[in-house]
Amino acid sequence: MIATSLPRRAAIRLLQRAVMALALLAPAPLLAAESAAVTSPRVAATLLSSRDAVAPGERFQVALVQKIASGWHTYWQNPGDSGEATRINWTLPEGASAGAIQWPAPKALRVEPLVNFGFEGTVLLPVEIAVPATARPGETLTLSAKASWLVCEKICIPEEGTFSLDLPIAATSAADADAEARIAQALAALPKPAGFTGRLTAKGEDKLALALPGLPAEASDVRFFPILDTLIEHAAEQPIADGALTLNRSSAFKVATPTIEGVVTFAEAGARRALALSAEVEPALLQAAAAPAQPPAKVTLPPAPAEDLTLVLALAFAFAGGLILNLMPCVLPVLFIKALGFTQLAQASRGAVRQQGLVFLAGVLATFFVLACLVIALGAGWGFQLQSPPLVILLAALMTLIGFNLIGAFEIGGRLQGMGDGLASRGGPLGAFMTGVLAVVVATPCTAPFMGAAMGYALTQPPAAALAIFMALALGFAAPVVALSFAPGLLRLLPKPGRWMVVLKQAFAFPMFATAIWLIWVATMQAGANGALAALVAIFAAGFALWLIGVTRGGGRGSRIAAGAAVVLLVAATSGFVIESATPSAQPAAQAGPDVWSPARVAELQAQGRPVFVNFTAAWCITCLANERVALSRQEVRDAFARLGVAYLKADWTNRNAVIAATLAEHGRAGVPLYLFYPGTKGAQAEVLPQLLTPETVVGAAARAAGREVKTAAGRS
Repeated sequence: MIATSLPRRAAIRLLQRAVMALALLAPAPLLAAESAAVTSPRVAATLLSSRDAVAPGERFQVALVQKIASGWHTYWQNPGDSGEATRINWTLPEGASAGAIQWPAPKALRVEPLVNFGFEGTVLLPVEIAVPATARPGETLTLSAKASWLVCEKICIPEEGTFSLDLPIAATSAADADAEARIAQALAALPKPAGFTGRLTAKGEDKLALALPGLPAEASDVRFFPILDTLIEHAAEQPIADGALTLNRSSAFKVATPTIEGVVTFAEAGARRALALSAEVEPALLQAAAAPAQPPAKVTLPPAPAEDLTLVLALAFAFAGGLILNLMPCVLPVLFIKALGFTQLAQASRGAVRQQGLVFLAGVLATFFVLACLVIALGAGWGFQLQSPPLVILLAALMTLIGFNLIGAFEIGGRLQGMGDGLASRGGPLGAFMTGVLAVVVATPCTAPFMGAAMGYALTQPPAAALAIFMALALGFAAPVVALSFAPGLLRLLPKPGRWMVVLKQAFAFPMFATAIWLIWVATMQAGANGALAALVAIFAAGFALWLIGVTRGGGRGSRIAAGAAVVLLVAATSGFVIESATPSAQPAAQAGPDVWSPARVAELQAQGRPVFVNFTAAWCITCLANERVALSRQEVRDAFARLGVAYLKADWTNRNAVIAATLAEHGRAGVPLYLFYPGTKGAQAEVLPQLLTPETVVGAAARAAGREVKTAAGRS
């Protein structure tokens, strides 16, 4: 109706204005050329296009926009001392192409003792896109990108996102005014060509001079950000004098080209400026860089490597290690129960207490002697018996039975009681002897300070010397209990026997149950689900056998014989099932991956310039598990590894592995744990860390491996 009452042109203009009004009233996403946001509590990222529509053959700008939460930062193309640059992987139609990220000037972000190069607040990373010349109006250009970035505060979190934009192809392009202005502002802030060429020369043995002949005389707060990450120590100050910056040469210094690129930032007239710099490299530096890099100085911590020990020192280390071994969580409950037995006996006879102490010593010495003979004969390491799943399962069943015995679930007379209730010295000399045996058996998953070096030394010595070292370890291990049995004054300090002893004895059943649970888990790690099933069957069979013996104990001879025969058959059948279920063929295959240790993997990572931390561990090693809980799993350690680019490898000795055993021997160790930190230089030797870790110890070693704190002969750091 409107068209019939108005001239044709006026009608057309009115229709166009109506369409434009409807468009302005449309939701913003229909107008904005911006992808859906990928958000986290740290970063909100989108892909922004300067065009609403593109023309065939056109080149236009897009940008990855990162809105970074306060206190957090992402990284420049050279992240500095740690971190990782943002990366964008494009999926584009045939004939389309994407350029490289056009990097804004970074900031120096100090994270003591390091300096990172990156961005805070909101940053746009522009990329130029080329539209295929063969594109046809009416089609759609789909831009798909997968971006990844590392965002850090005190912790570092890798993030990623997938972005997609569908841009219509038209005969002429249509700009998105707001997006184009934002991207144009980002492009205008990019480092400008310097207009002059710098020159990099040597300045003494450990410093460099970067001449900046065209830098304004009034420039202040000058800083050079090299694209090459093997050029300078990023955290060092950069004083300027006579138009040249003084830079600290990197401990991993390497320059392979006659020119280097970077960004120079400075303040001038209250404004911050950035110049894209190209600098010529003095030929002498190229020659120095071509020479083989000197590995960082090797850092070692006490105790001394096995090859530096003497027999006397090894004996002292073994005795001290045995003493400390009593404090390990797998041993302490057994020794407390033995002390309770001394308290009970001390009220009747000092001689009986001393006898019990000496018999306990005999049990410890005998068990250590057997272990020593097996270790020497087989060339195995400390705790080797726990690499056998059937023995682990047997121990799990034994720990369970001892726990039930301690809470009074069953009582079996004198002889059998010597293995369980005898822990409280109610089973006479046999009980004391078996307590010594049991204490040594449950101690083998643990390694104490000083002990590793002594055991490693023992394996390199003749049998007589090796046996002497094991006996010194046994004497140190038994010394506290024996000393208590010969110190009646200490025993008199304890309360008189009473109900408290029964309650405490029952309470100590629960560490035994916890040990059994842990041993079942070890069997699962060694033999998979079949290992757990075998352990549960063994515990069931052991309990049933003891119950059968108990209920027939007061019966006639025939019933006792029948029960004994049934127990023998039950034990034989259960043993066969356990051995079959826990054979090596039933063990899960080792998982391959970048976190699995091998000598070749260490060499590969060192060749890439990455520091490498190797954790030689085992599921049955309580000391190893304690270190992982107390130190290696702590957030500050993970943060340090992320900042310094440390590769974390695990060498799992839960099951026997000849390569791991040989490596342990090379470093003077007879068993796990062993912790090695390799510098990020090809062929550099590893630092050996203590057997008991703290977060500070690991973080300090990581910094040294990354070349941040290692002092060279020239005195640079």
